[in-house]
Amino acid sequence: MTDSSFDQFEDPLENYETPAYEDELERALSEETVLAIQSKPFASVAPDTLIHVAIEKLASLGVACPLIEEEGTLVGVFSDRDVLDKVALEYEAIRDRPVSEVMTVDPIYLYETDSAAAALSVMAVSGYRHVPMLDVEDKLAGIISPQRVTAFLQEHYDTE
Repeated sequence: MTDSSFDQFEDPLENYETPAYEDELERALSEETVLAIQSKPFASVAPDTLIHVAIEKLASLGVACPLIEEEGTLVGVFSDRDVLDKVALEYEAIRDRPVSEVMTVDPIYLYETDSAAAALSVMAVSGYRHVPMLDVEDKLAGIISPQRVTAFLQEHYDTE
């Protein structure tokens, strides 16, 4: 780099101004990560878990979506929607088959470093109510649900 090209260099962050937010909720959605949204506890089962066992776990824990994981790696989700769409009418015939046969494979997920706004966007655009969250090593870290997002929004909503 010659002296003249060095003199022409402009640091793009030199004149950076912190964004001005309309309110606390806008700031939280922009600056906080999905880690700020409660994502634990979460339920998970292995892909070879029998369908009836996965449904019993879903019911006993009062959750709508156990995550399917293999050695900490997300391989699918088994939501209440999967039960209704893929299991309900054939329950007796498939109850003793592995949940991997009826789970949603390749689910949409978030990373714990994504913005809180990304969680809302993914849920709205994909149409999924429950979105798994992974850590930076691609290991299962939690699940984002509508109730948890609502609690986050209420916490940051300024009523004044």
